[in-house]
Amino acid sequence: MRKGSAMNAHHKPDSAAVLLREDAKGIATLTLNRPQARNPLSEAMLAALSEAFTAIAADRSVKVVVLAAAGPVFSAGHDLKEMTAHRADADRGRAYFTDILGRCSAMMQQITALPQPVIAAVEGTATAAGCQLVASCDLAVAGSEARFCTPGVHIGLFCSTPMVALSRNLSAKHALEMLLLGEMVPASEAARMGLVNRVVPAGEALAEAGRLAAVIASKSPATVKIGKRAFYEQREMGLKAAYDHASAVMVENMLARDAEEGIGAFMEKRAPLWEQS
Repeated sequence: MRKGSAMNAHHKPDSAAVLLREDAKGIATLTLNRPQARNPLSEAMLAALSEAFTAIAADRSVKVVVLAAAGPVFSAGHDLKEMTAHRADADRGRAYFTDILGRCSAMMQQITALPQPVIAAVEGTATAAGCQLVASCDLAVAGSEARFCTPGVHIGLFCSTPMVALSRNLSAKHALEMLLLGEMVPASEAARMGLVNRVVPAGEALAEAGRLAAVIASKSPATVKIGKRAFYEQREMGLKAAYDHASAVMVENMLARDAEEGIGAFMEKRAPLWEQS
């Protein structure tokens, strides 16, 4: 088990690292670790997350990822101090804003493209790009005191990039309600809207996310990878194209080693032995 490793320090333990990684039983737990600054998606945090997801994508020992945060705030979104400092640039910050938003969007897409499912464990508040981060994860568990918000409309900066993830998780009216009103949404309402899967007592989100991760980790890694990829691919298609694609994926899945093993084990009433890939 790798405990307390820091993705921006070549896996050497470092309590000052912006992102921590701990591996156990096929589950990699990534912890946003700038609680004093409300865990912003700063340049350093984006780089660390991107590096972590790149490493995990190639790590056959990792079957599930849990994304958590230190302190009372999950993430306050972009580091506005970093961004505002570039208004003094010759182009008023255009190049910097384009770069940082592009890097953030690329990191969010890494989550979707990751072979392993990613589960957010949310305590406290997740606002703006922090809310986007939760919406970008495959599953999300929230503590009962967690709250979610896309407040850009209050400061003249519409949450357009968070909108992409929100509009793919919530109904149009729920997404627009969050984006247009910019109000805090309590965990129970976030669950009703579809932003999180379930709400647990405050302080128990990480434990519940770990429980879900353990269940997923017990499944065939190859099958979970196939299913996650197919889910996101078909979602962007029309109905007929989606069925055609899903059928083709299922044919290939049926011919895969783990499907043969799993079906055989079911018929023989024994536990399956999955291929570790």
